[in-house]
Amino acid sequence: MSKSPRRLVLLDLDGTLTASHPGIIASVIQTFKELGHPVPDESELRRFIGPAVEVSLRRNGIREEDIDKGVQIYRRYYSEIAAFDDPDHPGQHIPGRLLATVFDGIPEQLNRMHEQGLTLAVATCKPEYQAQPVCDHFGLTPLVDGVYGASKDSTRITKAQVITHALQQLGFDAKLGDRALMVGDRWTDADGALETGLDCLGCGWGYAEPGELESHGCYRVINQVDQLCQAAEDYFDNDPTQH
Repeated sequence: MSKSPRRLVLLDLDGTLTASHPGIIASVIQTFKELGHPVPDESELRRFIGPAVEVSLRRNGIREEDIDKGVQIYRRYYSEIAAFDDPDHPGQHIPGRLLATVFDGIPEQLNRMHEQGLTLAVATCKPEYQAQPVCDHFGLTPLVDGVYGASKDSTRITKAQVITHALQQLGFDAKLGDRALMVGDRWTDADGALETGLDCLGCGWGYAEPGELESHGCYRVINQVDQLCQAAEDYFDNDPTQH
């Protein structure tokens, strides 16, 4: 671990580093079918990307007594069951978590940020036991200093809780001059950053609805992946009292 003061960049996963909607949506559809509940329309299905799945299930009228069952069904399809056609290998099947792609340019931007001395970590509301294999599979793990997510027992599910966990694990110490920035594509990232005293850099290439990131307080929104490293550098180069 580098000496303080450090500059930490916490990166959301779904919609920020990866285009993950195919696997999430496919797993959600199977969840609703098994629960015997009508499958939401396409726009609502896309709203599952970002928040913890239990939050989205409640929003769609799943009874409280069925929430845990729904979460388990979703996790099974997303992480365990090879139930979906593999687009890269016809005739083979994969779990939902592998129906994703890394956004073009992300590896290069992560490498550039590391070269600039930034500490990088994934901070996602996806359970950590799901997030780590995804990062491993898509080659993201070697590009960051840690992968942090929600807990399997649902005691840590909000973005604020995940951010706090990540900062603790990274040994973040504001008293020593450490600074941190959240980077994400949804309101959950912006709200979680605000709750934990961080600023949020919004990523316009993800799954936010028009105006969502601005209305939830992102200090800046970038729309192209190749702007990421420079935006992070600009943030840390500026006087922190100006944010």
